[in-house]
Amino acid sequence: MSTTKTRTTADAVTGTVTDPAVGPAAGATTADRIAGARRRIDELDARIVALIKERMSASDEIQQIRITDGGRRVDLAREMDILRTYGDALGREPGTRLAMTLLELCRGTGR
Repeated sequence: MSTTKTRTTADAVTGTVTDPAVGPAAGATTADRIAGARRRIDELDARIVALIKERMSASDEIQQIRITDGGRRVDLAREMDILRTYGDALGREPGTRLAMTLLELCRGTGR
């Protein structure tokens, strides 16, 4: 079994990236490729913001149900589960920080 390695090269004048095995990346310059990746990030960010807003709404609904039933607005045991879930998925420190930010956003104003 033989393994063939290809080497990507970039034209210093045009910035066009070329893979000898397949030729130029559809004529895309480095700047074009970065712009495309940034557009993808912008689209992902828009989806993430929409999901966060949806989560805030669901959290508000739960809080209102709890308050109406005479309970507390915040369920600390549930929040600990969420912190653990994010920490496990994204790394203890960054995951926990992200979860804390989400929980703060979703706690509402304590109406």
